[in-house]
Amino acid sequence: MPLHPQIVALIERAAAAGVRPTHELTPEEARTQMEEMSRERDKDRTVVRMVADTVIDGPGGNLALRFYWPEVQQTELAPVIMFFHGGGHVIGSLNSHDLVARNMCADTGYLVVSVDYRMGPEHKFPAAPEDCYAATKWVAENTRQLAVDPDRIAVAGDSAGGNLAAVVAMMAREAGGPALRHQLLIYPVADYAFDTPSYETYAEGAGILTAAGMGWFRDHYLNGPEDRENWRAAPLRAGDFSNLPSATVITAECDILHDEGVALAAALAAAGVSVDHRDYPGMMHGFYSFAPLVDDGRAAQIHAAEALRAGLSV
Repeated sequence: MPLHPQIVALIERAAAAGVRPTHELTPEEARTQMEEMSRERDKDRTVVRMVADTVIDGPGGNLALRFYWPEVQQTELAPVIMFFHGGGHVIGSLNSHDLVARNMCADTGYLVVSVDYRMGPEHKFPAAPEDCYAATKWVAENTRQLAVDPDRIAVAGDSAGGNLAAVVAMMAREAGGPALRHQLLIYPVADYAFDTPSYETYAEGAGILTAAGMGWFRDHYLNGPEDRENWRAAPLRAGDFSNLPSATVITAECDILHDEGVALAAALAAAGVSVDHRDYPGMMHGFYSFAPLVDDGRAAQIHAAEALRAGLSV
């Protein structure tokens, strides 16, 4: 189906505001533009009980985490959700995805930990997955201090963050822990082949993510063509999808990443993983973050919260 009218309105609004294609910018310019867009979009902040920042020792030095505590305090040990923001492994931040994390916290009633992982081109692959895995491991090792249940940890992320959530789940399996219960993959970057039909259909004209933009992200993140075959960069290249936590996969119909997200959901299901895949017709890449302006963005957030609660239930 064609782009939803609310998505068309967003695209027109961005054009009128002078938003430039990512691939025409330097990484610093692209980061600034994303931060400005998120500030304009997310003027109303969902209330949670407490937000706190901390720094832990990461593989590359200081690694910043942001904790979102729900309004209702749990009387027992509660689940925790590790959240990895999107932005092609080059742009995005704790601030650009603050509202997404707040909504996830409020909708689930669980602690959300957002990770400020290293990004390219300053820190190329595998810095990002190493940081995200290290943060997840740190939380698992400090559950008593955080008052969370070590047996109920989920990973979640959108776009590049969905890529990192899928990769961290595989890294945890390979390392023998932490034991994860669920993975929420929101239109994940699953491959770097750029050869699916959705890449051709939605190469441009379908919103914020274009084929040229994905090439820009890939070249700033990966060291070279050899990384495209590494499952820690492209989880669809993994040879084994078994023994992974249950998954919720959200895809957008009018998104160049649509087909690889569908393929990742299918690969997980074929390996015996419990998969809940929901595709949103007429939606573009990024719609989940535009919940204040896109009805299906909010619907997807509510569905994701329900899936997380089910996946993390006792």
